[in-house]
Amino acid sequence: MTAPAAPPADDGPATPAAPPADDGLAVLYDPASVAVVGASDNPEKWGYWLATGALSGRARRAVHLVNHKGGRLAGEPFLPDLAALSAPPEHVVVAVPPRHVRPVVAEGLAAGARCFTVITSGGAGVTEERALAELVTSNGARLLGPNCMGVVDTTSQLRLSWGDFPAGGLGLVSQSGNLALEIGRQLARAGQGFSRFVSLGNQRDIDAADALESLIAHEPTRAIAAYVEDFRDGRRLAGVLAAAHAAGKPVLLLTVGRSAAAGRAAASHTGALVSPHATVAAVCRDAGALLLGSAGELVDVAVHLMALRTRPAVPAPRRTAVIGDSGGQGALAADAFAARGLDVPPLSPDTVATLRERLPAGAGTANPVDLAGAGEADLATYARVAGGLLHSGDVDAVVLTGYFGDYASANPAQGEAECRVAHDLADASLTAGRTLVVHTMARDTPALAVLRERGIPVYERIEQAVSALAAAAQTAAAAPRPPDRHTAPPAAYTLGDGGYESVRELLASYGLAFPAAEFVTDADAAVDAAHRTGYPLALKAMGLAHKTEAGGVALGLGDAGALRAAFARMRAATGATRYAVEAMVTPPYARELIVGVRRDASFGPVVLVGAGGVTAELHADTTLALAPLSPARARALLLELRHAPLLTGWRGAPAVHLEAAAAAVCAVARAAADHPELAELEVNPLLVHPGGAIALDAHAVPVR
Repeated sequence: MTAPAAPPADDGPATPAAPPADDGLAVLYDPASVAVVGASDNPEKWGYWLATGALSGRARRAVHLVNHKGGRLAGEPFLPDLAALSAPPEHVVVAVPPRHVRPVVAEGLAAGARCFTVITSGGAGVTEERALAELVTSNGARLLGPNCMGVVDTTSQLRLSWGDFPAGGLGLVSQSGNLALEIGRQLARAGQGFSRFVSLGNQRDIDAADALESLIAHEPTRAIAAYVEDFRDGRRLAGVLAAAHAAGKPVLLLTVGRSAAAGRAAASHTGALVSPHATVAAVCRDAGALLLGSAGELVDVAVHLMALRTRPAVPAPRRTAVIGDSGGQGALAADAFAARGLDVPPLSPDTVATLRERLPAGAGTANPVDLAGAGEADLATYARVAGGLLHSGDVDAVVLTGYFGDYASANPAQGEAECRVAHDLADASLTAGRTLVVHTMARDTPALAVLRERGIPVYERIEQAVSALAAAAQTAAAAPRPPDRHTAPPAAYTLGDGGYESVRELLASYGLAFPAAEFVTDADAAVDAAHRTGYPLALKAMGLAHKTEAGGVALGLGDAGALRAAFARMRAATGATRYAVEAMVTPPYARELIVGVRRDASFGPVVLVGAGGVTAELHADTTLALAPLSPARARALLLELRHAPLLTGWRGAPAVHLEAAAAAVCAVARAAADHPELAELEVNPLLVHPGGAIALDAHAVPVR
């Protein structure tokens, strides 16, 4: 089957119109009646597949097909327009040329429609699409699209899209139609499918947060997946992700933006270190969602999490036992699990003794367990050994890796016995209340069908099993922190040049400590200021984003002669017209941090904490969260760094004052959140030490 031509791509983001009080999504998924405008009897056109899909739900709802040229499909006549319908259509699907979209929508509203799925691109541009959304929502209806692939709800017999969507437990929200088809094919091969699929299109009204939120309370949806490029109201979406996790339905998210392109030509260290993808990763971490890398990984994880949803008491798979009928496969599997942070622990003496009773001499009874050919001699060995481990209390999960599932392929006479063992394996997992995952070199055999039907995940590659169990452990360990929806900020701050002098004043008003300093324009004034700040001191040129690289910083100046010489060199190198004369601060056991905030178009202010100083980008040891922060959250961010041992006391050194460091992070985050006119705000370095925290430099970038 050849796909019809895809609708044209979106021509730019827009803020969707505010939805009415009734969100209208029930009529999106399960309308009492559907009208397909642009229906066709030509399989090469979208109108054919939309009409065919709509007709598949005739047992549940009235279906009307509209095409002004007339015709018929599967015995259903094409009506000339929506006005010819005998009753108002609740849900109208629009698959007509762009110039006809608005008239069709207006006609549908007049007829009483409450929801529109617009397959066609808006065509004329963003302004026209926004106007279309305003027309729909102002009349109390909802709009999906334009430029979308439609909507499917397999639980309500609604199929308003092109392509195959096997029924199952995964709810998918996607900005890519083809990606949804790929996920569907992989789900089908794993014996699974969709509960719902929503193609977002240009999100002029119904957006990712709306669609994801609608899946939380949908009982047939056992896991939620999303592919999102444009996050719109990112803070609202983060709240929805956290709510999904709290309801036992974590979201498996795919997105784009891993490249460093967004950091090029950044005006601060923060700008280079806070990428869009890193921001999404931080949001997912704090919301309990899983940020994954591919459609295949998403399916692998979803299959496992959907199985877990049928048995919610199963513990997280932190301790894993591996059973292999090949020593090599078992050892590689154990290494793969350990690399993803899952423990493959030694087994207790009692468990080892039990295994020795069930296995031949020479079999491996450590972890991993090597059956040493016992499975070939007696297929029931697989169930006996797996059952013993599942009931042992030593582990939370058992992974069977190797040949099981393929015996009947070589010897059909073993088919019945292999299926019986598959049932025994599933029974052992169920009665033990522990996870069993099977990695096999077989594909689509009767024994594997039994395992899948009994809720045992089956994978063709061991790395798939590793990803699934690691994701389950991560989900169980997550502690969602819904973002602060920060209220109205105070009056705008006068930024000046965004340099140290003006930003220092702003941050000091939030309680951040700075060394004593005076700001001067010539060498004589610098020497005069030095009498008050005292020697040794630092001289800094103002108005430079990266002072050190430009020759705009001189440290440890011990007398007036050194100060005058440094001033002359600095003026020649930078051409600066204003300078800071600042007291040197050199507390013992001090560490340099960077604290920055960058305003993201979707998520608002995002705070970065990391190893600081001139090597901040080199170390790239950072962690992110949405600003503002609580002191406890700021402290947790500091302890997430790879360099955290340097803060807590490394090799006998005293720990820095973590509470003071956290308070400084909070001050920067709050200042940025309060001042939306700042695109970036940065303190680098923030000197933290056992006695407190003090900022040595600061910089801001205004919103352009």
